[in-house]
Amino acid sequence: MSGKFEPKVPVQLNPPKDDPISVEELAKANGADGGKCYVAIKGIVYDVTGNKAYQPGGSYHVFAGKDASRALGKTSTKAEDVRPDWQDLDDKEKSTLNDWITFFSKRYNVVGKVEGATNME
Repeated sequence: MSGKFEPKVPVQLNPPKDDPISVEELAKANGADGGKCYVAIKGIVYDVTGNKAYQPGGSYHVFAGKDASRALGKTSTKAEDVRPDWQDLDDKEKSTLNDWITFFSKRYNVVGKVEGATNME
């Protein structure tokens, strides 16, 4: 089961950072104009810049520059679900959200934490 979320091609990740990232700074990291592209989950910010799916026009661009915890738990790409609040998700959705955290942590560098995030574990 440990290989369940392993990337097909091994990824060399940098040590995770815990630099504070403001909500405004996160919002600017939406991949526009070739810039950085970040997605946060439970307040942890991942650099997804290299994945075209999160860039403008990509199928997951709705998550770019946001904390997508709720949407990921609900496996939703609806803009109204892209919010940081996840505590009221049901147990199955919380499990799905934790699976996404595992998935992201094996593929993308952690570049910081959303300032003032109260939605972590």
